[in-house]
Amino acid sequence: MQMPDWAARGQPHIWLPYAQMKTATPPLPVVRSHGSRLELADGRSLIDGVASWWTACHGYNHPHIAQAVRAQLEAMPHVMFGGLTHEPALTLARRLAGLLGPGLDRVFYTDSGSVAVEVAMKMALQFWLNQGERGRDRFLAFRGGYHGDTFGTMAVCDPEDGMHSLFRGMLAEHDILDLPRGDAELAALEAHLDKHGERLAGILVEPLVQGAGGMLLHSPEVLRRLRRLADRHGLLLIFDEIFTGFGRTGTMFAFEQAGIRPDILTLSKALTGGTLPLAATVASSRVFDAFWSDDPSHALMHGPTFMGNALACAAANASLDLFETEPRLAQAAAISEALAAGLEPCRELGWVRDVRVLGAIGVVELDGIADREGLKRRLVEAGVWVRPFGNVVYLTPALTIGEDELASLMRAVAGVLGRQRP
Repeated sequence: MQMPDWAARGQPHIWLPYAQMKTATPPLPVVRSHGSRLELADGRSLIDGVASWWTACHGYNHPHIAQAVRAQLEAMPHVMFGGLTHEPALTLARRLAGLLGPGLDRVFYTDSGSVAVEVAMKMALQFWLNQGERGRDRFLAFRGGYHGDTFGTMAVCDPEDGMHSLFRGMLAEHDILDLPRGDAELAALEAHLDKHGERLAGILVEPLVQGAGGMLLHSPEVLRRLRRLADRHGLLLIFDEIFTGFGRTGTMFAFEQAGIRPDILTLSKALTGGTLPLAATVASSRVFDAFWSDDPSHALMHGPTFMGNALACAAANASLDLFETEPRLAQAAAISEALAAGLEPCRELGWVRDVRVLGAIGVVELDGIADREGLKRRLVEAGVWVRPFGNVVYLTPALTIGEDELASLMRAVAGVLGRQRP
């Protein structure tokens, strides 16, 4: 395609994410967005099948969120959160605590999901230090997991199949085991905790779906097993709901399907409806009380510069309004039913290993992708924006996507995958 002048002039100076810059296909220049559509500089319109990395849960440019951000911009875009506060941040904290239910009631704001998990880990470590226990300096996490790209979070991602294996030996060492999906994994985990539980600060898991690790699903019973084990060994249980939160799995939060609660929860991505960076680490009273002290050393010494940004908090409050006034969970259920039917034909292809659906997440797992750039290009030619990774092609559309657009999206994926082995 013909690149617009601003793209041609700027491209030599940008460093793109998750890309080998020497060989990667240049990014597509987007000039506007609306609903589930991305409008390109050359006039093409693409249906976005991944909601900008799972963030645009209400679609793009929802007028209610846009109006809230405009009004907040006129009043006050940002003030430091150290020693000052403002209505959007406190209202959002109160509303999040209400949605999450009793026991998760202290909200710490950050700017990104990775940092939210870093803060959760820092909270867990200091929880024990503030009580005089100094040997609990490791976390239990799981193969297939992904929790971020910072040094702390890289260390709790899958060390073998994750994207950060290059840094092995430079990262803190943690205990990475198989999720207890079956009896054998459960027995291995129980034995490990019996032997090493006293050195752990907590257990960290993505509830129901291990997202960037391969869109790997597990049942609510796995979460109940982890809750029982954490309680038995006195450990903190941390749920990373950065991907799964805000309706994506069919309930507002994934942990609701297990009927249990974590001690710490992380949120980001869809928190602002895909408009502005914001993340939150939400702690239980049990965790917070370990920091409540006259001793200054017991304070949580963390504070991002743009923590509690007023614009982002206004967007998040507007997003929560939409969950209250528009039928997002019903839309997620309808998307789930459509994905199950629309992606099922892919199962007949010889190079498809599995097709799975949970909530508004549809996954086609392949036996491999030899030419990922070529596959992305063919999907764009079919009129959709879908970004495969690893050996999966997945769909996580906006919860507001129309029936016709969703059908077109699924036809494009099935058609592209069916024409040739990727």
